[in-house]
Amino acid sequence: QVQLVESGGGLVQAGGSLRLSCVASRNILSSDYMGWYRQAPGKQRDMVAHIINDGSTTYADSVKGRFTISRDNVKNTVYLQMNSLKPEDTAVYYCKGRYGSYAMNYWGKGTLVTVSS
Repeated sequence: QVQLVESGGGLVQAGGSLRLSCVASRNILSSDYMGWYRQAPGKQRDMVAHIINDGSTTYADSVKGRFTISRDNVKNTVYLQMNSLKPEDTAVYYCKGRYGSYAMNYWGKGTLVTVSS
């Protein structure tokens, strides 16, 4: 079992920045995938950014150039730096990790980001 705990959400004005953190209970080097997803009210949960074990990153088109995913292997933490925030970025942000030979997916409980106009 793996626990993922997100933090760093909050209320910010449009154009502002936030940094989200996701702390994993298991060494993130043993995962092959760590990602951030978000879900706005009434909408499906969508991938925002992910990083795989070779360090390669992928971003949703809507956040390219504004968001950056990174990881600290010593702290077992994955970050999402969010700049130039827009009201449409408002959502609950979830951390996802994939571990093990059976590629088990684990989710955190989410952190709310609200961007005011």
